[in-house]
Amino acid sequence: MMDPDRDRAALLFANETFYKAFADKDVTLMSAVWADVEPVTCLHPGWPLVEGREAVLQSWHAILTSPSSPEMECLGARAGIHGDIGLVICYERIATEYLIATNIYARSGAGWRLIHHHSGSTPEPDAHETTPRHRMN
Repeated sequence: MMDPDRDRAALLFANETFYKAFADKDVTLMSAVWADVEPVTCLHPGWPLVEGREAVLQSWHAILTSPSSPEMECLGARAGIHGDIGLVICYERIATEYLIATNIYARSGAGWRLIHHHSGSTPEPDAHETTPRHRMN
């Protein structure tokens, strides 16, 4: 039987690993967090839809290896689980700007793997919105 708290903690850990890959500019780790099976999609701010694992990983390679790749911090992550699909919504802080992100994960034998990332502009959140939360209401 699944333990909901442990499952949610594993999902949030997968999300933290995604942001660690971004922060460390680690292309190999970034590849490991994404699902091996399709569909895999990504919506970077200001980009058209990126579809397919290879195209998504190429987009991250371009971002992570760019000299202008921003420093990113994930804040206020909250998670919800629907069967074998996990949803994490969080804020991304780049310098003094904020984005809001939706990260969708699929459970596999290898754990939670990212199948969709979407981030876009948002007003600066209130302080209570950026503190860690564990579950969606």
